[in-house]
Amino acid sequence: MTLAYIPSPSTGVIHLGPIPLRGYAFCIIIGVFAAVWLGNKRWIARGGQPGTVADIAVWAVPFGLVGGRLYHVITDYQLYFGEGRDWVDAFKIWEGGLGIWGAIALGAVGAWIGCRLRGIPLPAWADALAPGIAIAQACGRWGNWFNQELYGRPTDLPWALKISEGPNRVAGLYHPTFLYESLWCLGVAALVIWADRRFKLGHGRAFALYVAAYCSGRVWIEYMRVDEAHHILGLRLNVWTAIVVFILAVVYFVLSAKLRPGRESVVEPVASGGSDEAEPAGAADAAAAGEGAESAERADAVEPEKAEAAEPKPVGLTKSAPEADKT
Repeated sequence: MTLAYIPSPSTGVIHLGPIPLRGYAFCIIIGVFAAVWLGNKRWIARGGQPGTVADIAVWAVPFGLVGGRLYHVITDYQLYFGEGRDWVDAFKIWEGGLGIWGAIALGAVGAWIGCRLRGIPLPAWADALAPGIAIAQACGRWGNWFNQELYGRPTDLPWALKISEGPNRVAGLYHPTFLYESLWCLGVAALVIWADRRFKLGHGRAFALYVAAYCSGRVWIEYMRVDEAHHILGLRLNVWTAIVVFILAVVYFVLSAKLRPGRESVVEPVASGGSDEAEPAGAADAAAAGEGAESAERADAVEPEKAEAAEPKPVGLTKSAPEADKT
């Protein structure tokens, strides 16, 4: 008999009057705010302007949510388009189901658009966001706890997760893989922050380190899960995805270090120009007008002198130096 375990919420929805507050959505929102907050601090430390991270996140977050949902629906299509299923459920994102691989891929497209509009390099922005994304994932995984989903194999460990009877699940005690991944993501965030300070990572290498570190943990966590998934050569699809993405991240890290060593000296051209040195257009025009008036006054003062010097003197009234001495 297990005396200790992690209880699951009886419901994933809290009603504030007529407004439903869903735990899954709440965890995602908290994660987004944490990522933007930390990313903004890191971006400013790199020489960027306050607010740039949030401006680009306006593009990256919606793209990421769409990408995460698309990946989940495509890879688990039988949950929505199989016999007896309702395809409308594919749009119910609040019920859970976001694939991190699709979220990062399509989120990167949105971030690229935002970076292009601001004229800043995407790799530098990704480096600033890398640990924040890991923290966002750590927060988001608690949404699986609210929904009682994505748990591991049965166990009698003291930190086992108690799952109640429900659709597509059997009551019992299981490995809390949501907790394992949440803690792993926090460790990844700490690793990236430390490595970035120690080695001054740049040109997307901090982001590549985050991706590689996350994938290495996702492999063993995914291996423990018992939810329905497609298998290839005996391994879950997400395990293969993690392996491939891990290799790509390591290759990028190594090649980037050889081709573009060091860190970007300028991450945001507007910020590097110095906001204190830049003047508003009106102030610049006024200064230019003032300089023009001052130049005109100096010119007016010089003109009489020039005129006097240029005026010819009558012959005979001019004395030479010796004559002047005699008188």
